Amino acid sequence: MTPPKFTTLGCRLNAYETEAMKDLAAQAGLENAVVVNTCAVTAEAVRKARQEIRKLRRDNPNAKLIVTGCAAQTEPETFARMAEVDAVIGNTEKMTPDTWKGLAADFIGETEAVQVNDIMSVTETAQHLIDGFGTRSRAYVQVQNGCDHRCTFCIIPYGRGNSRSVPAGVIVDQIKRLVDKGFNEVVLTGVDLTSWGADLPAQPKLGDLVMRILKLVPDLPRLRISSIDSIEVDENLMQAIATEPRLMPHLHLSLQHGDDLILKRMKRRHLRDDAIRFAEEARKLRPDMTFGADIIAGFPTETEAHFENSLKLVEDCALTWLHVFPYSPREGTPAARMPQVDGRAIKERAARLRAAGDAAVSRHLIAQQGRIHSVLMEAPDMGRTEQFTEVRFSAEQPVGQIVRATIAGQHGHQLVA
Repeated sequence: MTPPKFTTLGCRLNAYETEAMKDLAAQAGLENAVVVNTCAVTAEAVRKARQEIRKLRRDNPNAKLIVTGCAAQTEPETFARMAEVDAVIGNTEKMTPDTWKGLAADFIGETEAVQVNDIMSVTETAQHLIDGFGTRSRAYVQVQNGCDHRCTFCIIPYGRGNSRSVPAGVIVDQIKRLVDKGFNEVVLTGVDLTSWGADLPAQPKLGDLVMRILKLVPDLPRLRISSIDSIEVDENLMQAIATEPRLMPHLHLSLQHGDDLILKRMKRRHLRDDAIRFAEEARKLRPDMTFGADIIAGFPTETEAHFENSLKLVEDCALTWLHVFPYSPREGTPAARMPQVDGRAIKERAARLRAAGDAAVSRHLIAQQGRIHSVLMEAPDMGRTEQFTEVRFSAEQPVGQIVRATIAGQHGHQLVA
């Protein structure tokens, strides 16, 4: 028996769903197959998916090659036309046992080559309990999928559908399982995490979920939340930031830009001052809080003055970890029809943002020297602090355990203990 091989492109949510697909494929008895879970966040991501598919076909000439994920959902015909591809399945279909049973059957003839339905008609998020992935110390739990917002640059809602939440009880049960298996940190993940609960009875908020997890899973040492929309943060989440030491002091903010006019053209729900005010309030409640952020360089109509406001936001919000995205148009989005910025200017602005990010990381690392941190070990010689900063150890430590360490210095973007 030759078990299927899986390749994951893109976000942590994709990686989570790949783990669920591995279970579904194994239960269906799928053999001799290669599955590519694609990303559609940029045009470049789709191009890389096509490259990866061609490479995988060369490396696996006799395998069934199955393409799924957000790019398969938004552009099924693109992949169906590729000679290397045997089947294309959508984001809903990939989480369904019957899909994998069909793929495991007589592949040609009994199963439609393209199985991609209208994801906007999906009203529930598939609830798959997996035993964790990534490292032996940290596990990711999907609590939400889809997005109800329509930012002008973003194709993801058309790949993921509208926002759907996993009920709190299911989430708590999964986290209890993970803690029982020895995981010392759990990360809550989703497409639009702060929208969690809006489609559930009583419409609970993300802060309600965080407080419930920390109360009902007292043996969980560390809880993280992934990317959030700061304008949607609720009172209970702010309360958790202020009072719950097991909630890690690191938030990744979906900011996208630092200029009000560009934010409006992006159809974001916050303005520059909203982001600054949130960062200041969170740091006041939790002085050791660090922030990451997504920022796009070169959005259509962006002038040098607009860009300078993004650059200044790094300091004004005291951002540490930047994810810089050079803008690239996605066909089918409103931003693709707006006046575009010259590609050379986009590249240069992205480089300046990354340089500002590097300087922010350096400041953060220097400030940690001499401090004592609780470090979750991901490898015998490397772990991460509460703020998600990498720490390199000279002596081996037990993987998966939380160790106390005094920071002696830094090397590159890592602390040294």
